[in-house]
Amino acid sequence: MHIPDGYLSPATCAVGFAVAVPMLAVGCRKIGRTVKSRQVPTLAILSAVCFLVMMFNVPIPDGTTAHAVGGALVAVLLGPWAALVAVAVALAFQALLFGDGGVLAYGINVVNMGIALPFVAIGVYRLIAARSTLTSGRRVLAAAVGGYVGLNVAALLTGIELGLQPLLFHAADGTPLYSPYSLAQAIPTMLFAHLLVAGVVEGVLTGGVVAYLQRANIPLLRLNNPEVPLDDTQAAERPRPGIRPIVWAGGAVAVMIVLTPLGLLAPGGAFGEDAPEDLNLGQLGLTAIPDGLANYTGYWKHTLLDGYGFAGGDNPVLGYVLSAVIGILVIGVTVLVFAAVAGWIAGLIHRGSDESILTSTPNDPAPANESASAAGGGSTP
Repeated sequence: MHIPDGYLSPATCAVGFAVAVPMLAVGCRKIGRTVKSRQVPTLAILSAVCFLVMMFNVPIPDGTTAHAVGGALVAVLLGPWAALVAVAVALAFQALLFGDGGVLAYGINVVNMGIALPFVAIGVYRLIAARSTLTSGRRVLAAAVGGYVGLNVAALLTGIELGLQPLLFHAADGTPLYSPYSLAQAIPTMLFAHLLVAGVVEGVLTGGVVAYLQRANIPLLRLNNPEVPLDDTQAAERPRPGIRPIVWAGGAVAVMIVLTPLGLLAPGGAFGEDAPEDLNLGQLGLTAIPDGLANYTGYWKHTLLDGYGFAGGDNPVLGYVLSAVIGILVIGVTVLVFAAVAGWIAGLIHRGSDESILTSTPNDPAPANESASAAGGGSTP
């Protein structure tokens, strides 16, 4: 679902930024007020997890690949606004450092994976979970279904965006200027890959983590569900001895880093992410690469490890692991800074509103005792 530059018109990209930027501004303000300082490391780790999850390419029977996102998990644990920020940060560095997704198309990618996915996922989660207790198996099911539906909504939007390009932006003779895929090609292909495989991965990831946290870390589950009853006996509220959750989280991230090269085993590439020279022009009914696609592909030329590897394709496993390490370090630090700045701004806004209330001059009449005192010229015994 990482749409590269060239597949979308500049007008479409502008619409993406027009939606994404205000939403990100609201998201930063909201997490500044709702995500407490002790929860910020959790947000940083979850953003890094989103980055790592998107590096795991899964083979699809039609010869392409797809991946989960992890946005549904962040939405369930910390809320959809925190998920928006976490996914948006991961997408930014994927585009800037590794060439995964376009810089011009960044706004649209945020709309699909950072806005649509987590907000749909949390809506489905709340609908299914309803009034169930925090440790109920129903919440595991709700998280899994929410992740599955959220990812497929994002895939549907991606297919629509790609498929609309030939209809809206074409030469006088009808030749597409950007994405060459019609709606009839883009939507079924995107949905096939995600309904069949990637959505299942997103659902299993989200539901599996919630099931684990029900046994190992109830406080983390309660962050976004403060009023939900725990269970019938409240027995699980008692602290349980064992390895600290932060150690488990760090270990899980380390294991994911080591396993990221498994994404290299998936044959083929993701639909809609082909380099122009790799397009099957004859199958698409074209005689040449669309002009806009040729002009804007590779717009950003300053990647550190393009395609998560070294130039020339040497040592792909090492390149993939190094990309994972660099990515989580940069993303983790960035989220920490984001959260600190957002909290500072939210604090300024809160203090400013408090000061305005304290310094405002009421128009109400003076209290009766003050009026009587003023009229009598002295104090009342």
